[in-house]
Amino acid sequence: MEVCYQLPVLPLDRPVPKHVLSRRGAISFSSSSSLFGAPDPRQLSQRRGAISYDSSDQTALYIRMLGACVVFKQLFARDVRVRSQVGFEPERRSSHPYLCIDFRTLHTRLGCGSTSASSDPERRVHRLLSFQRYLHSSRLLRGVPQQIPLHILDEDYTGQARCMLEKVGNWNFDIFLFDRLTNGNSLITLTFHLLNQYGLVELFQLDMVKLWRFLVMVQEDYHSDNPYHNAVHAADVTQAMYCYLREPMLAKSLTSKDILLGLLAAATHDLDHPGVNQPFLIKTDHYLATLYRNTSVLENHHWKSAVGLLRETGLFSHLPAEDRLNMERDLGSLILATDISRQNDYLSRFRLHLDQENLCMSTASHRHFVLQMALKCADICNPCRPWELSKQWSEKVTEEFFQQGDIEKKHKLEVSPLCDREMNTVGNIQIGFMTYVAEPLFAEWARFCDTRLSQTMLGHMGLNKASWGGLQQEPAPVSEEAEPSTACADTGDAATAPSDGSTATTAGGTSSKEIPQGSRES
Repeated sequence: MEVCYQLPVLPLDRPVPKHVLSRRGAISFSSSSSLFGAPDPRQLSQRRGAISYDSSDQTALYIRMLGACVVFKQLFARDVRVRSQVGFEPERRSSHPYLCIDFRTLHTRLGCGSTSASSDPERRVHRLLSFQRYLHSSRLLRGVPQQIPLHILDEDYTGQARCMLEKVGNWNFDIFLFDRLTNGNSLITLTFHLLNQYGLVELFQLDMVKLWRFLVMVQEDYHSDNPYHNAVHAADVTQAMYCYLREPMLAKSLTSKDILLGLLAAATHDLDHPGVNQPFLIKTDHYLATLYRNTSVLENHHWKSAVGLLRETGLFSHLPAEDRLNMERDLGSLILATDISRQNDYLSRFRLHLDQENLCMSTASHRHFVLQMALKCADICNPCRPWELSKQWSEKVTEEFFQQGDIEKKHKLEVSPLCDREMNTVGNIQIGFMTYVAEPLFAEWARFCDTRLSQTMLGHMGLNKASWGGLQQEPAPVSEEAEPSTACADTGDAATAPSDGSTATTAGGTSSKEIPQGSRES
């Protein structure tokens, strides 16, 4: 959400009038630094916000307060525009950034092109970023408030958002509405609320500043320009995971550590997803495919990215080293389970346990396996949501597939299954995904948890499948010759299954969770 205000241009030697400032925030400057001068990092660490600059735009001043970024930008010396948005995305980033990304260590020097700036060593900012944060390189001097209020919602929406949080355990929870009410901060707000509700912050003695910084950085590292694999999807999976954690079979057996890992894994399971799938990375010789030897490429990247943020923020730094390593390892085990290319392995093992009735929830390894299955269900639960929500997710994931197909056509690559917008429809993709991927998984989950929720999910999936079938027959926008090939694509794709986060909408072929960001253009 973006809001622009027109503010009068003021000389730099005059203070900003009070009426210019928003009533919801205030900007304070040290008397030792000018408005457009280089801020002293020591001063920034003592204030509730931070000031930084975008090296690509000499006219912009960034002031970060409580996780939000306010941009003062002078245009042609005539007016000033203020843009407020959480997790500011650089405007210079192209719609398909994978063509130029290499995730190397970042050293940013300010004032490029300006003789005065380049000649002043004090106006140079260096920040060592973990490799997965290279996409956000323009966000320097990330300010973190020293004191964080427990309420993190805008006052105009606090009542409505809090009302929704009271019903966060309902399966018909509208994550799209919640994201609007929280001004695009659904992942931060929801995860923070759930951790607090379970008492995990106090139990594990998590530092509030570190926790807040971690959640902000997690949300920022989801690519907002992805139609599907973005922070809203992560928030939706986290909410679904919470619903499963409340199921009697899990609620009476899981430990606090299990719950903490489950929520963190749900929030980070698609971290830094570029919007394309694993086959795309492999055929473009992306360095991530080489790094992880073409095996669970995206899932490994999501896991390592999450570990990088945990270490960067020091969220678990107060725990013994062995406990930290165990937490990171278990987190990775959960995230790696979302690789849909391994769907049959997990499903066969789950079915065998149910047939032999030997799942023992008092055993740590069995509890962890059930958490893996719960996260797999949460990741692809979109077909099980009410039609109004499921339809939106289906359209979003399909559009992400089609965008990848457009890129492949542009660079004369073979178009991946389900990614050709001229040969596939949303309905065909969804029906195939439900038939070959979602229905077998949720049928076994219903055997394990035969509850009202599991029956509700199966009921919604049946209705949604019928609705897509009806829509396919009505307009018949696709030519008759294209339909058979599409059906075949759905069947074949189910075998290779959509990669990890394709939830609900990916039709079982090219993994939903596969990321765009190939390292070469052709």
